[in-house]
Amino acid sequence: MAGMKEQQITEEKPLLLEQRGADADMECPEQLMPPGDWKEHDVETPYGMLHVVIRGAPKGNKPAILTYHDVGLNHKMCFNPFFNNEDMQEITKHFVICHVDAPGQHVGASQFPQGYQYPTMDQLAGMLPTVVQHFGFKSIVGIGVGAGAYILAKFALMFPDMVEGLVLLNIDPNGKGWIDWAASKLSGLTSTIPDTVLPHLFSQEEMVNNTELVQSYRQQITNSINHQNLQLFWNMYNSRRDLEMNRGGTTINAKTLKCPVMLVVGDNAPAEEGVVECNSKLDPTNTTFLKMADSGGLPQLTQPGKLTEAFKYFLQGMGYIANVKDRRLSGGPVPSASMTRLARSRTASLTSAGSVEGSRSRACTNSDGGEGVGAVSQTMEVSC
Repeated sequence: MAGMKEQQITEEKPLLLEQRGADADMECPEQLMPPGDWKEHDVETPYGMLHVVIRGAPKGNKPAILTYHDVGLNHKMCFNPFFNNEDMQEITKHFVICHVDAPGQHVGASQFPQGYQYPTMDQLAGMLPTVVQHFGFKSIVGIGVGAGAYILAKFALMFPDMVEGLVLLNIDPNGKGWIDWAASKLSGLTSTIPDTVLPHLFSQEEMVNNTELVQSYRQQITNSINHQNLQLFWNMYNSRRDLEMNRGGTTINAKTLKCPVMLVVGDNAPAEEGVVECNSKLDPTNTTFLKMADSGGLPQLTQPGKLTEAFKYFLQGMGYIANVKDRRLSGGPVPSASMTRLARSRTASLTSAGSVEGSRSRACTNSDGGEGVGAVSQTMEVSC
């Protein structure tokens, strides 16, 4: 791809369950959440109730960081290891955090009654403006995984003024064909819902070689999520339509995401082909494509440190976070002016030169420190 910069990112210290004794943590993800920091809410929307968990309050004109999990997970299972990362906490303390659980997927959710019509993927996206308005957010930076990435992308297409940026992990912008749909239906008849969902979450290599992680999540899916509710969400995700977006100039009246986007996928992940397809539909001047080595199907679980680093640079490129502590350097703050150079200098391998000029710039103020952050107009498109 013309003008694309290739980058290979490998975690310096990969998250190994056997090394950190995380089996108990994975089975009880709520233990990772600092007590007293989070507040749970049930928000009524035009398409039903949403369970939302909030930390902090809106800070000046800064966007909220809003997450949406993948099918088979909830916000705790999907995001706690990532948000519990020490460097991530250094970033997120400057923002209000909003975790959204898809209807009926949170821990302790009541089973939907027989005949309940689960919201479509479009309706799930249409629930989010109510959340944004309910909590008084000016806008959001979304972090979505799998089904959650699809929902956030749809939300940004429907309500572009509410979204300042998106980090989309494992997004598949395409609807399932008849063959895939039939195979999914057959699998549902012959397998339990946890065993049906696991190959969507983890690579085949992980299913064979990282059995501890996979077994931990099989237990969590079995014990933490209502299976009938999960089946409804799974069925609706597999009934999704193509995201109606195309890169400008490829079709008449092409429509695509207007905000900065960082696409993330692990090597050999089940969603790799879909993420590559999504990249071809986005504006290359404000899209970063990050393929993470040794991270499998869920990079936010297996490579939280490297994903945090990438997210830090993403926010910096948008003009937020004047300086952020990086413990692996001097232990002091990293000046905003040097962030782009730092990102490039610490790259493991750069195989082609060139960068692209972003069409979007922003002048914003760091309300915590009062220091102005200059508009950033340059972004890099990254691939491995």
